[in-house]
Parts: sequence; C-alpha cells; structure tokens
Amino acid sequence: MIESLTVLYGALPYLFRGTLVTIALVAGAMGLGLVVGVNLAVGQVYGNRWLRKAIGIYIWFFRGVPLLVLLFLFYFGLFSLLGINLSAFTVAIIVLGLITAAYQSQIFRGAILSLPEGQLKAARALGMSDRKAIVLIILPQALRLSIPGWSNEYSIVLKDSAVAYALGVMEMMARAHFVASRTYEHLPLYFSAGLIFLILTYLGTKGLRVLEEKVRIPGYSR
Repeated sequence: MIESLTVLYGALPYLFRGTLVTIALVAGAMGLGLVVGVNLAVGQVYGNRWLRKAIGIYIWFFRGVPLLVLLFLFYFGLFSLLGINLSAFTVAIIVLGLITAAYQSQIFRGAILSLPEGQLKAARALGMSDRKAIVLIILPQALRLSIPGWSNEYSIVLKDSAVAYALGVMEMMARAHFVASRTYEHLPLYFSAGLIFLILTYLGTKGLRVLEEKVRIPGYSR
C-alpha cells in the first residue's frame, strides 16, 4: 500500500500535465464541432435539397465509423496521402471535432426547429435577409436552447479523448498507462485517471449548467 501511494504521489505531476493536454483536446474539438455543427444545422434546416443530402452523408459517415478507425484513417491514411504533415495532437482535435460536429449539428437543428416559424417570416416582413435573420434572431435563441444537449456532448467528447493515446498523444490516459506499465501499480494509477475524468466532467457540466441558467429564455426552457 505504501509503495503504491509513493508511486502515485510521484506520478501525479506527470498525470496533471496530461490533464492539461486532455483539456486542450476537448476544448479544441468542442470549438471545432461548434463552428462546423452550427453551419451543418443551418444547412439542414434552410438549405436546398442537394445541400441537405450532402450534410446527411457527412453526418451518417462520422456517426457510423468508430473513433479509432477515423483516427487511423486520417493520421496514417488521408493526411499522409495528401502530404500534409500534422502532429498527432492536431489530428486528434480535427477528428474529434468533425465527429462531435455531426452530433452537435443535430442538437442545433432540433433547437432551430423548436423555434416558432413566424419569427423568420416576421424578419422578412421587416426587410431583413434570411442570412441576417438567421444570424441575429434564430441562432442566438437556438444556441441558448442547445446548452443542455451540448453539455451532454461535452462529457462524451471528454471520454472519447482518451482514445487519442492510440496516436501517441500524451494525454492523461496515455501517461497513466505509461507509468503503470513500468511500475505495475495499475490500480491506483488508473483509478486516479478515472477520478480526474469524473472531476473534469463535473466541472464542465456544472459550468454549462450555470451558463444555461444565466442565458435562459423564459417560456422556452425550464
């Protein structure tokens, strides 16, 4: 027991540096997913038939192929074929971001469809273009309504980020495995990694919950 605690105490700074890498992975992926997901949602709701079909294929692909397969496909396949030299960390953010964009787009699409249709018609009657009405009227409301679903997606991306160790990204889980394979103290190290994931999940969802309450639209949410 004392030996396990000694190993864990010595490994904690190393694990905490991995935690920063994990946080950066999740922040980058969620940010990319937000930008791409919003555009996909708008295209699905307001785009023409061909655009909706193209977006549907994108969503079908990234929701259907496992994360590990996509990581290998992009890192060892697509980017190598195109001669694009990106770090494993960058590729992990791109792949996680593209995957979560597919899921986030459905969150945003549901939020957009939940808004009264008369709002867009009223904006047109006031002389606003569709693009301006979507950006200034529809999306500010839809993004507020999407926070609960976005909070759930955050916890999923956080857990998925552990798979990035397959590319050699030295995030938290990779560091825990590295130390455990050399000290054979698997239980305390993996338990500590799991505990850190739980703390990050709680802090993230709690923060988004506070944000949800601050920007809540009366009549549209609890």
